[in-house]
Amino acid sequence: MGPAFLGVEHSLLGRRWVGPGVETDRLAEAMAQATALPRPLCQTLARLGVTEDAAEAYLAPTLRDLLPDPRSLRDMEKAAARFLRAVQASERIAIFADYDVDGGTSAALLIDWLRQMQAPTPTLYIPDRIDEGYGPNVPAMSDLAARHDLIVCVDCGTLSHEAIAAAKGADVVVLDHHLGGESLPPALAVVNPNRQDESGDLAHLCAAGVVFLMLVEAGRQLRAAGAEGPGLMAMLDLVALATVADVAPLIGVNRAFVRQGLRVMAARARPGLVALADVARMDTAPNAYHLGFLLGPRVNAGGRIGKADLGARLLASDNASEARAMAERLDQLNTERREVEGLVRDAALAQAEARGFDAPLVWAAGEGWHPGVVGIVASRLKERANRPAIVIGLDGAEGKGSGRSVSGVDLGAAIQRLASEGLLIKGGGHKMAAGLTVARDRLEAAMARLAELLAKQGAGAGGPADLRLDGMLMPGAATVELVERIEAAGPFGAGAPGPRYVFPDCQITFAKALSGAHLKLRFGDGMGANLDAICFGALDGPLGPALLNHGGARFHLAGRLDINSWGGRQTVQLRLEDAAPA
Repeated sequence: MGPAFLGVEHSLLGRRWVGPGVETDRLAEAMAQATALPRPLCQTLARLGVTEDAAEAYLAPTLRDLLPDPRSLRDMEKAAARFLRAVQASERIAIFADYDVDGGTSAALLIDWLRQMQAPTPTLYIPDRIDEGYGPNVPAMSDLAARHDLIVCVDCGTLSHEAIAAAKGADVVVLDHHLGGESLPPALAVVNPNRQDESGDLAHLCAAGVVFLMLVEAGRQLRAAGAEGPGLMAMLDLVALATVADVAPLIGVNRAFVRQGLRVMAARARPGLVALADVARMDTAPNAYHLGFLLGPRVNAGGRIGKADLGARLLASDNASEARAMAERLDQLNTERREVEGLVRDAALAQAEARGFDAPLVWAAGEGWHPGVVGIVASRLKERANRPAIVIGLDGAEGKGSGRSVSGVDLGAAIQRLASEGLLIKGGGHKMAAGLTVARDRLEAAMARLAELLAKQGAGAGGPADLRLDGMLMPGAATVELVERIEAAGPFGAGAPGPRYVFPDCQITFAKALSGAHLKLRFGDGMGANLDAICFGALDGPLGPALLNHGGARFHLAGRLDINSWGGRQTVQLRLEDAAPA
């Protein structure tokens, strides 16, 4: 392990700062000289593994070059052919979707495509999170099969053997991305890049990405028969939203989906997304941050604490006034969700802290904790402890929980192992997120065994996560033009984190506490240039008070750069993440 960046072994948040490394610096320098691109942009590209000769193509990716052949996924041709047969014969189609953003967008993609084909309106079925839980269940599938010819399960179904077997008289097609088991359910087709017999080359796709590829294949089959299907590029706004909100890694085709989808979204052609952007008070062109933190949570709010199908119906709507009413309701539900989440978060943090943050697994369980917020609270625990985290709401003899993992630790596989060992009633998911149902009397045993499985993967080996930095900048160098050039290497998110810079030895010239425990700052280097900074939730930990009561001390300030638009003027703002005394 090399020396800490700027000598920071323990920042105000207890983190060790880690710089880009000698090799990355060398590659960035060579790239900057060969391409005339700004040095900070070259540092980001080098850190992402982009070579000098690939830089130009990386900065302008095209979907045409990156889109995989849909037929590289097993069962794809069969799934698309059955779907088209149902459309051409005007059969009754039901869409069974998960209650989150990925499920809602997947359903909306199919509904939009069918509407453009002037096919009969499909039945949308989204299970209630509390009454039915995740995925297909026997009563729902049995009832849908009695009234439909084809059931398409999106973002769910890969592990639903019993429920799919109950769909007597109807064909079932599964379009999913969750980790597959040793055997597949008795569906006509199961298209899933995370089936155990798949190569894993497309394991990073979310369900909406899988649905989009199925529609690409459907279009190919239509053209082969001399017909034409709907244009698909205009649907990438939905795929982009799902990809970011489901925290799918922004690599390969996912990156192209999101870049192109943001352009589509900026045209404001989809009534549901326009209404959602307006209630979220989005006043600039959409970016990945807006998808993940403004739009995604509002779509999710219906499935978390309200009406499960509200988000999907909004995204599928082609009526502006109807969309506005649904978006306003989702905005209200999101506010309620935040209040519920706050109560559960405080209780879960206190319980987990008492249990200790140094174990391989951080977990908490409470009576009546709302199943709709346990996943978000698990994310907060994971961030606080740098460990995989599980949060469980207990009700009667059972508990329903959700987990979030850290990089390098496959939580979904560990949860699936636990279910196969009989310690869970059911469980599944993917590497970074999973869900589970556990008997109350087996809770302690299940969590102890899960901690054991995660420890074998290296969970709990370190303290607070290192803060990885791309380099140093001075306030005068952080221009709008530079930030726009750096954003060309995006979108940034899971699997492709955005660049983080340090502004060294700076003086805080203004500091103000904002509502919501946020902190607003202005800082400079004493040479005339000043920058604004915002630090979200800073006053809930040690960072905010130390900077608010700085007493004239100088600090190294670390974070990510944003462009702030206000009153027609653009300025650069630092989204502050950590600081250390200079």
